Amino acid sequence: MADNDWKKRLGVVYSTNPDFNFVEESQEEEATPDPSKQNLRVGIDRKGRGGKQVTLVTGFKGREEDLQELGRTLKMRCGVGGSAKDGQIVIQGDFRDRVVELLTQMGYKAKRAN
Repeated sequence: MADNDWKKRLGVVYSTNPDFNFVEESQEEEATPDPSKQNLRVGIDRKGRGGKQVTLVTGFKGREEDLQELGRTLKMRCGVGGSAKDGQIVIQGDFRDRVVELLTQMGYKAKRAN
């Protein structure tokens, strides 16, 4: 019954063909390039955060797990909270200089955006 999960077929037009078999398209995740090939931008943002400052790392390309791991490392090294999703890492507070330094030590190409 796991093959016939209706949630995967939402938005599919009903077929009257008794031999019809729904085949789900799978998306392959792109492999994460080497850190030296990543161009990361480190900036500060206040928009939509109640005036609080956050350090925003953008430009990450690769798997979501690798983004989570990099975000976890940066948060731990800065000693603050944050999140990592949608290709961005959010670090609470203004840690632009420290994050750029940490990223270059890890082998990433990182620039201070603002």
